[in-house]
Amino acid sequence: MGRRYDPERRQRIIDAAIRVVGEKGLAGLSHRTVAAEADVPLGSTTYHFKTLDELMVAALRQANEGFAKVIAARGGLEDPGADLAAELAGWMGEWLAGDRTGVELEYELYLAALRRPALRPIAAEWTERLVDLVARHTDPVTARALVALMDGICLQVLLTDGVYDEAYAREVLARIIPPRSGA
Repeated sequence: MGRRYDPERRQRIIDAAIRVVGEKGLAGLSHRTVAAEADVPLGSTTYHFKTLDELMVAALRQANEGFAKVIAARGGLEDPGADLAAELAGWMGEWLAGDRTGVELEYELYLAALRRPALRPIAAEWTERLVDLVARHTDPVTARALVALMDGICLQVLLTDGVYDEAYAREVLARIIPPRSGA
């Protein structure tokens, strides 16, 4: 029997890895569990991803797209006169109002970079993209502080199973943003 052409297999494997981490955490991720979830032979997962780190890199890249989609849908800070604190607080509100499992998964993969050096460049790449976007409206140091604060707020909401308070987020973000000249 000939080999079946399956151009979507790699993507199904990444999607399956994300579902496995969402259901079982990183500890439940293995080539075997992903192959079972994707309904593909075990050899397919190791063909496309030689190591679990390679698979986690692909999953983290895809997971990062969730927040990027929220940013793009809201206009990505294209208006130079936008209320930066309100925009950033709105981004977090939309993101956290969506599928909480997806947000948790993004953070779980993001934080996995602490122990898995292969993930660090992907986590750093996402952080830098966000800092660059925010820095268009403020200085780079303030942009980095705002992104760190956003991470902290999101983690607190996720870890405490709390409700996101957009007004609070807007207020604390505004405290970091320097007043505009001429304002």
